[in-house]
Amino acid sequence: ADWRHTCAGILLVSDTYEIDDREAAEPEVLPLPLDAWHRARGGRMVEFAGYWMPVQYEGIIAEHLWTRESAGLFDVSHMGQIVLSGDGLDAAVEAVLPIDLSTLKLGQQRYSLLLDENGGILDDLMVQRWPNDLYLVVNGAMKWDDLGHLREELPDEITLNHLDEHALLALQGPKAAAALERHVTGHYPLSALTFMRFGTFEIAGYPVTISRSGYTGEDGFEISLPGAAEKIADLLCGEPEVKPIGLGARDSLRLEAGLPLYGHDLSPETSPVEAGLTFGINKRRKGIVEEGGGGFPGAERILAELANGAPRQWVGLSLEGRQAAREGAAVFVGNEQVGTVTSGGFSPSLERPIAAAYVTSAHAPPGTALEIDVRGKRLTATVTALPFVPHRYHR
Repeated sequence: ADWRHTCAGILLVSDTYEIDDREAAEPEVLPLPLDAWHRARGGRMVEFAGYWMPVQYEGIIAEHLWTRESAGLFDVSHMGQIVLSGDGLDAAVEAVLPIDLSTLKLGQQRYSLLLDENGGILDDLMVQRWPNDLYLVVNGAMKWDDLGHLREELPDEITLNHLDEHALLALQGPKAAAALERHVTGHYPLSALTFMRFGTFEIAGYPVTISRSGYTGEDGFEISLPGAAEKIADLLCGEPEVKPIGLGARDSLRLEAGLPLYGHDLSPETSPVEAGLTFGINKRRKGIVEEGGGGFPGAERILAELANGAPRQWVGLSLEGRQAAREGAAVFVGNEQVGTVTSGGFSPSLERPIAAAYVTSAHAPPGTALEIDVRGKRLTATVTALPFVPHRYHR
């Protein structure tokens, strides 16, 4: 498989990145807590967001299909884990995020967006309601920018605690729950967690926070832990259902699931309406200002697009033939360019190439016939409703 172009979940390996077997010599490239663990298991390491990370172990297609059929363990410890606390916390955060925290109850997690003043997406993130705090998970490539932005935008009364010593593991796939249940103890069973809920547990005597969430479209869990990452990874991969999975399969899984990748499908040039992420803006925040709507960065543009429609939309594309289209490829109707591919590759589950692109809204309805220019060759494509592969979240 051509894995040089691949990216994973919220992780990226550039299309132009040439992987070789050089030792990690650059001092600014940091190891993750499981660095030695990945290398001992044959993980092929690449640099991303200042860390060495495994792009694959036995092969992207095999790892992808294993996750869809069984359970895969992903190391996403490069992501930013942030705890916010202080007086007036909810109001302060609602001034920065388009979230309605009055509806986020203890033990719940929600997707949200960090926006600039023009309604462009600075990052997408998860927010959890803790007893006295809010816990955020932000993209690894953006976490330092996000920390700086939050420190600047939030009032001095709000404390930001970056959990930079914590590891974060994602166990994903239809057999993830069965494998994890054998090692988890707590005040209530793991099965009590449904999609986008979290709780505190122990694994082998170590305290962990587990959310039922992930970025593959499968049922699964994200496990935040302050230590013992190798021991817990060994325990999980000791189960017959579980194998370690690299970034390459993470990317093909999330693309099949129709999940956008920040820095490619999402950027400051992208609005949540264009990206189809308006579920990240809660109902009250979408309303008129007099009734509690707006009040977040970029609200004027976003509320106008909600009312009148956006000029372009993020859509799925099914390609004919075997050739894939990559990020940056132009999308045409005849001689008119109507869009640009943001993600693309081979779908192991569907055994054909797929892509995602921003196209003008007039050409966004499913079934629309388009062409993609790849090195001067036109590939036939059809707009396809997302996700390509149905989600199997445990609701």
